[in-house]
Amino acid sequence: MSDTRYTRGLKKLLEIDGEGGEKVISSLENIAPDLGKYIIEFAFGDIYSRETLSLKEREFITLSSLLTVGGCEAQLEVHINAALNVQITPQEIIEIFLQCIPYTGFPKVLNAVFVAKKVFSQRTIL
Repeated sequence: MSDTRYTRGLKKLLEIDGEGGEKVISSLENIAPDLGKYIIEFAFGDIYSRETLSLKEREFITLSSLLTVGGCEAQLEVHINAALNVQITPQEIIEIFLQCIPYTGFPKVLNAVFVAKKVFSQRTIL
């Protein structure tokens, strides 16, 4: 079962996060390889592979959750790229963040917008 979860999860990770996801997993190899395995098997093999929500819907939720938690700018960067990879537009990303203002406040939204600005610039969207 573990190999199936891992294989399914790795495929989903690469589909959604691409190179960014690979970098996260690679960065864990020398310090916490099991954490990388758990991310692949659980987050992507079990959760992201479920059929009820689309990948776009999952990334909408992920972006708003990371913004709400705060202090997750590195993960936001990966998931803003993932959102773009699953056809969420830059305008939709910013709108997701704006929707969070009444619930999380301006500082967290500003942090997320600045991460989006960085990603959009790197991908020559701006």
